[in-house]
Amino acid sequence: MATPPANRQPIYSKVEMFDILKIREWLVAEFARNGQVYIVHDRIMSIDKLGDYIKRFIPEAVIGVAHGRMTPEQLEDVIHGFLKRKFNVLLSTKIIESGIDIPNVNTIIVNRADRFGLAELHQLRGRVGRSDRQAYAYFLVPALASLKKQTLKRLKAIEEFNELGAGFNLAMRDLEIRGAGNLLGTEQSGFITDVGFDLYMKLVNEAVEELKHKEFKEVFKHLGKTTQRTDPKIDTFFEIGIPENFMPDQTDRLNFYTSLISAGSLKEIADIKEELSDRFGLLPITAKRLIATAQMRYYASFAMFERVIIQRNRMILVLPPSDREEFYEYNFKVLLHLVMTKYRNDIKFDQQRDSMKLTIENKHESPEKMIVWLSELFNEIMSLYGVKKEILIEG
Repeated sequence: MATPPANRQPIYSKVEMFDILKIREWLVAEFARNGQVYIVHDRIMSIDKLGDYIKRFIPEAVIGVAHGRMTPEQLEDVIHGFLKRKFNVLLSTKIIESGIDIPNVNTIIVNRADRFGLAELHQLRGRVGRSDRQAYAYFLVPALASLKKQTLKRLKAIEEFNELGAGFNLAMRDLEIRGAGNLLGTEQSGFITDVGFDLYMKLVNEAVEELKHKEFKEVFKHLGKTTQRTDPKIDTFFEIGIPENFMPDQTDRLNFYTSLISAGSLKEIADIKEELSDRFGLLPITAKRLIATAQMRYYASFAMFERVIIQRNRMILVLPPSDREEFYEYNFKVLLHLVMTKYRNDIKFDQQRDSMKLTIENKHESPEKMIVWLSELFNEIMSLYGVKKEILIEG
């Protein structure tokens, strides 16, 4: 399995800053041997602008454009045209990273490679070098000084590991860059391989929280006080999510959902929203509500709610279970005072078996207004708990 096909050569890989003269040199060299070129630009909103820029400086380039917002018929026409050599350059998003193997394409240029993960860069590089010709992969970035340390490590790795069969070495380097700790070490029994890394991490975090508040609560009382948070679940009567016709690739949708659920700041959520708009265009209503709900969930975690249920006629906020003593010793008293003084007529307490919930009559005519109202309430509660108040970002 480690033996490459006969006459297959390693792909020459180089990280470079964007320079149209160098791009011209690479394209002309490929055209001179009657070859074709992939150019990857993962921003749909500006892909045509980049194509016009390349044509202006490299008139020899006949460019076909492909991206995920095109209809299947349009994509098919472009790919068939490229296969029949009507185009010598295919300018596309990362949709070519799997499933496209054209032996005549032996140069790939990835613009803004700093925005890609190591696995994505390796997959894209694998689109060339499918014959006995020498293949070239160029990864373009802005000024190196502006890149983060981890980004530089990724780019150095993709440049360093360019030999045939380097996938395993790259995977190990990626793990080293991102960090695995002891969760993937020799002391583990293998349970992680059965449930998956994300679910395993969730189970570990839940177990740690349970130990902190039960078996080892006396120990944690003497440690420095940290900002308390919950991991709230959100239930809504209206639809939220990324529609398939807006983002056809299931892996992309899953990655965006995972990024939103794990976002550690409002800026991260804003960056995800910007990337969604930049790559896929105008957000549909369900995606806008998803972003707004993610912001609301972020506030709810600091306001210490375990669950937020939005129904047509009412909203229900579930407080932490009764064994969260540190919450009921201080935060609950602050919350009770706020409700009794400011929201006496709007919010009602309801005692459950092991926790309490707040019930709020819904007086808002749209889901957007419900989300905004709850976000402002959570933000107000956060500030009373001593958490720095954050400006509400419009969804």
